[in-house]
Amino acid sequence: MHPQLRHPQLRRRLAASAAAALGIGATLLAGQGWAGADPAGSGAGHSRAGLAGIDHIVVIYQENHSFDNLLGRWPGVDGLSRSPEDTPRSIQVAPDGTVLNCLPQKDVNLTSPPLPVSCTGTAAGAPVASAFRNAPFPIDSYLTPTDTTCPPPGVYTSNGIVKGQGLPGGCTRDLVHRFYNEQYQIDGGRMDRYVAGSDAVGLAMGYYDTRALPIYGYLRGEDAPHYAIADRTFQAAFGGSFLNHQWLIAARTPVFPGAVRDGTSADLHSVVGPDGLPAGTLLHPAAPGVKDAALTQAANPDGSCVVPAGAAAPPAGTVCGDYAVNTMQPAYQPYAPGTSPARRLPAQTTPTIGDRLSAAGVDWGWYSGGWSNANGDLGGPGWTNGATAGVCADPQTATGAVWPNCPNATFQYHHQAFNYFASYAPGTAARAAHLRDEVEFVTAAKTGQLRPVSFVKPVGLDNEHPGYASEHAGSQHLVDLIKAVQQGPAAKSTLIIVTYDEFGGQWDHVPPPAQVPGISDEWGPGTRIPALLISPRLPEDVAVDHAAHDTTSVLATIEHRFGLAPLSSRDAAVADFSTAFRRH
Repeated sequence: MHPQLRHPQLRRRLAASAAAALGIGATLLAGQGWAGADPAGSGAGHSRAGLAGIDHIVVIYQENHSFDNLLGRWPGVDGLSRSPEDTPRSIQVAPDGTVLNCLPQKDVNLTSPPLPVSCTGTAAGAPVASAFRNAPFPIDSYLTPTDTTCPPPGVYTSNGIVKGQGLPGGCTRDLVHRFYNEQYQIDGGRMDRYVAGSDAVGLAMGYYDTRALPIYGYLRGEDAPHYAIADRTFQAAFGGSFLNHQWLIAARTPVFPGAVRDGTSADLHSVVGPDGLPAGTLLHPAAPGVKDAALTQAANPDGSCVVPAGAAAPPAGTVCGDYAVNTMQPAYQPYAPGTSPARRLPAQTTPTIGDRLSAAGVDWGWYSGGWSNANGDLGGPGWTNGATAGVCADPQTATGAVWPNCPNATFQYHHQAFNYFASYAPGTAARAAHLRDEVEFVTAAKTGQLRPVSFVKPVGLDNEHPGYASEHAGSQHLVDLIKAVQQGPAAKSTLIIVTYDEFGGQWDHVPPPAQVPGISDEWGPGTRIPALLISPRLPEDVAVDHAAHDTTSVLATIEHRFGLAPLSSRDAAVADFSTAFRRH
């Protein structure tokens, strides 16, 4: 058995808790589409037939939004009801299970003051005066796209920037989105501890006016391309961007061989509290000895969890070992300036979708915004640092950068998934051929030079990430990327898959699957995320695809179209996105 499948007790715990809380059974899950998955990974039947005529697959991977947070008001989807507060599972509870009267807030533009108090009560025994009752609320009513609440590139503020003191864009603060935290928030499928488990508390219940987003205006406008919203797509793994990028290309969780486990500052293992939370929040005091770190809690030789002195045992079924689940820097440049080797993940050697494609003779590229600058590709597409050796000339270069690696201040190193693998180490032919700049993708799309498979990863300012990026600006950049493909000569044979790496700490009302063979395991799936499919080959009358998917459905789609073997049990079992090509 693969080491990632060693924890049947967690699978049983998730299944039991979800079934007990929600009454979910095999019949319901089959109705959501999981029964249509191809356990053998053969890509037979509708998979191959639905993808016929698709010669190019473009995957645009955006950042940190749950489905309800972004697309919950799209017509026809299983999203927020006409009255969002009446949406199932919207009521949030305190750690002790009592219903919260109000939503406390920490974003500086959502606290009271400056907002008037309209709700009073208690939370975790402390008085709360808030402008928000216990229900989903529209972020746009408080922060508009023109509000000056965004930080300068590279600047981090824990609770946001007061209106009038930042840059335009209507940015909120960031929200915690980590491996163990999300499992606590999902609460066995009850979806009721997103506030209690968040460092941003009430902001977790915010949502955007879907119909005001640039992507909505584009796809619902005149001469819009054929599209489908896949409204049953879940992030592959619990937690954040780092882990879900790994699942996007490898369908598995990376391992840190021989990780230090001595309890010192060099030990990168987490320590999980007795209720599953490894940290403290406004509503949840930190348990003694907890630690929310890059790796899972350490494991004993028999696989049981190590319990450090002074800490309590974690819940039964907690994943433990030397697994990298929260943000880690890669072994290779580009990585965050100043990161010591001991805190960089050793190069991974398991197969990736890039390896599968190359072995089959199928060309592909990972196109990242700001890659030429960050990778030191002097004079390459997107290089903005001039011709003077030793000088990073771009004023938005990250602090501490060492020429020729001159990353943008919002370049996200942990989003560069292939850079974690030995096959794509600096100096290899594979790296030079396949890890490229987003500027090169746009040119290829417009001139008919698209490779059969393209992954596109926008730079921080363009990726919609709360805390440092404007949602509306990122949505407009997404539209521009789609238009580059749609207006190019390869549009008729191209399938564009737009999805998001993870939920960004934001609530969704649909519980992830917890008892589906080959799909549910100790790693996920996690919270529901947005997914859009765009292709002229989609039926004109199919605007919503209700079949169930997760992030590895991207892999399954590529594998089935090009006849590749699956990378793990997950992409072997999950349904690919050809479900949207069938009329419902």
